[in-house]
Amino acid sequence: MNAKIYRAIGLMSGTSLDGVDAAWIETDGEHVSAFGPAATLLYDDALRAQLRGLLDRAPGLLPDDPAVLDATARLTREHALAVALLGRSADIVGFHGQTILHAPKAGRTWQIGDAALLSHITRLPVAFDFRAADVAAGGEGAPLVPLFHAALARGLAKPLLIVNIGGVANATWLGASGEIIACDTGPGNGPLDDLAQAHLGTPYDKDGALAAAGQVDHQRLQQLLAHPFFAQPAPKSLDRLSFSSLIAQATQGLAPADAAATLAAFICAAIAETKFPAPPQQVLITGGGRHNATLMAGLAARFAVPVRPVEAVGWNGDALEAQCFGFLAVRTLRGLPLSLPSTTGVRAPQTGGQIYGTIL
Repeated sequence: MNAKIYRAIGLMSGTSLDGVDAAWIETDGEHVSAFGPAATLLYDDALRAQLRGLLDRAPGLLPDDPAVLDATARLTREHALAVALLGRSADIVGFHGQTILHAPKAGRTWQIGDAALLSHITRLPVAFDFRAADVAAGGEGAPLVPLFHAALARGLAKPLLIVNIGGVANATWLGASGEIIACDTGPGNGPLDDLAQAHLGTPYDKDGALAAAGQVDHQRLQQLLAHPFFAQPAPKSLDRLSFSSLIAQATQGLAPADAAATLAAFICAAIAETKFPAPPQQVLITGGGRHNATLMAGLAARFAVPVRPVEAVGWNGDALEAQCFGFLAVRTLRGLPLSLPSTTGVRAPQTGGQIYGTIL
């Protein structure tokens, strides 16, 4: 008997802190039967700065801190507005929230967002808290997108590597026999965004222009790549600020363009040097990093196979992670696993998520 198809709206606010992506899909949590509209609601400068401040202070914050409560309410209302922008009815909303701390080795992952408030405003049931059960069961709690990648890529030649370059970069390797292996590969746009904000007064390095104008400092690049994280096998995960102190040391004294060039080379090398069982037949890039020409050129130079944005196979790279959390909302509803031992290191396939509200 075929599983019921649900209309789901997925919401994702990534570690780039640029805004919330919203996307509508129809899915049974195993296959995607239809895609609908997608939208991105950019945060204003004040909210972006507020969230960035929480990242820096998160280890010492408590959930009832006034700064956390204020940011949570503002963030949640922005997500409700993103739902409204889609103009589509739905059965359930998948609400990832905003990660402000990810420390699975310490048994912590913290995403702010008020599911009850979102449900009240949208008048829809809300699935949320997707990572905590995996971390509690010994997993990394990230990445959570691999099962969605596998569902999308059913008809594509394998092995296939799908790389998401957000604030942190992660990769999903799909094998010819159905294997799914995933991990965070290293920093993504996060440090480049911070550099652009500091030196250009812009939230990101548009088109990778700053990095393209600089020269890679190869000695400092090797200093970055010597971090023990890169010797660890998959699965593994990172916090947005895991490399902040090392990056600050490695870029100290460099001209802004040379620092950006070195960071871009670091991001590309970390992705290309991540070990998987077999070389892919192609590499598909999603996330904001695919708009950075310097990163795309750097990846193309490091792989012997085509490196293309996911739009080359008909996917929407701006909506893909939001679509994923619509997909995971339905998996939560059905009690299906959200993670596997080969994607997060959890001991067994792990269900997760909570649901606020009643499914009609």
